[in-house]
Amino acid sequence: MSDGRLLSQLVALVPGSEIVGGDTTVFDVTHDSRSAAEGTLFVAVVGMTSDGHDFVDDAISAGAPALVVEVAQSVDVPQLIVPSSRSALPVLAAAVHQHPSRRMDVVGVTGTNGKTTVTHLVEAIGRVAGKTTGVVGTVGARIAGAVVPVPRTTPEASDLQRLLADMAEAGVDLVAIEVSSHALALGRVEEVQFRVAAFTNLSQDHLDFHGDMDAYFAAKRSLFSKSRIERAVVCIDDAAGRWIASSSEVPTRTVAVDGPADVTAVDVRASLQSTSFTLEAAEGSIPVDLPLPGRFNLANALLAAGICLELGVTPAATSAGLGAVAPIPGRFERVEAGQVFSVFVDYAHTPAAVATIVDEVRTLAAGKVIAVVGAGGDRDREKRPLMGEAAARADVAIITSDNPRTEDPGAIAGSVAAGAEPSATEVILELDRRRAIRRALGSAEGDDVVLILGKGHEQGQEIDGEVSPFDDRTVAVEELAALAPSNGGGR
Repeated sequence: MSDGRLLSQLVALVPGSEIVGGDTTVFDVTHDSRSAAEGTLFVAVVGMTSDGHDFVDDAISAGAPALVVEVAQSVDVPQLIVPSSRSALPVLAAAVHQHPSRRMDVVGVTGTNGKTTVTHLVEAIGRVAGKTTGVVGTVGARIAGAVVPVPRTTPEASDLQRLLADMAEAGVDLVAIEVSSHALALGRVEEVQFRVAAFTNLSQDHLDFHGDMDAYFAAKRSLFSKSRIERAVVCIDDAAGRWIASSSEVPTRTVAVDGPADVTAVDVRASLQSTSFTLEAAEGSIPVDLPLPGRFNLANALLAAGICLELGVTPAATSAGLGAVAPIPGRFERVEAGQVFSVFVDYAHTPAAVATIVDEVRTLAAGKVIAVVGAGGDRDREKRPLMGEAAARADVAIITSDNPRTEDPGAIAGSVAAGAEPSATEVILELDRRRAIRRALGSAEGDDVVLILGKGHEQGQEIDGEVSPFDDRTVAVEELAALAPSNGGGR
């Protein structure tokens, strides 16, 4: 917890604000009344589905000594009245926690695909370089190796600033944060100072929130402002990356798998187990043995290397760190249960990600590629047939349910399947995800590869507002055990 700030000190940080009801000291900030406590300033944020002003009484009952509101409330605690509580939240949280991002090297990674892998690679390199590391992202947060749960890819500003303060207190000196488009659009990272910002790629996603690709890209590229970052590392394998690199306001290092860039790879040797290459950068030629397969992971590795080289990590530590990375949960994660064929679970949940992983495995596999694919409910409907079209690049596409949420699973899967036809691919519709996985595994043999896509690290499936336990990795192991010894399911 911070040393505390007076409300009268905070009012000057928010233009157009005023205090009513006196002064008090606050030691923490929250936007969630369920997290309110003694000494915690409650900020009533107006959200998309709820209004924090409806929960001020709950916050006060929990011990909150003061409120931040857009409209004065009939309560007996001091209130800071502001034009926008959402805009005030990151400013106040950073101030109360004494701007923790200024006390560490903070790396922000944005883009549609690859953020999780890049942040884990940066963490691995940092550890080899002798740094105490932190990670914040889709699969949770870690402080010096200790796991900390977080509710979303990029936490809300109050949670993020508290988490960064905890990291600084724990002696962390390098933090890698996944920066989502939602976080950028909603101001969650407004008061985070990034030493380096990195861009992976851009493809269709989250249009249910952003509306169109222009708005989605605008959110991503807003990170690359000299007011937010000191340096940038940008993958220029797509047009979006080339635009960001060409318009960057800060010193920028480019990386590319295809074509010339500041950081590239030569002598690439790829398999379903690993990727070896020589990394070419201004610092020299660096041999790398990456225990992750796929050209997309080659791009991720080049980006992570570029980030760490920008931070002054030695080429030797960069190479050793890339070689030491542990399997990343749900990111092209291999499932082993003694079967003779290969099985991977991946979080690929966009058309581009599905197409990329299927195409890559086709180049590495001697046998068939069998893909299990679905699409989430209550999300971008336009991408569903595109998901099917991408899945049809496999030899067999099994269309199933993902997280249907409040929608009809059959309608979602039907939209996905519609995109897979007509094609030469065998398309199978199986709504029950476990049975879909069983069918994929049961049809595989020899040199075939089964890809179970969409949910990755997730450990539940959301149907009609209820989340039931479901982990693709666990289910795959269970079904492989049930198949053994038929079809090479086990030995």
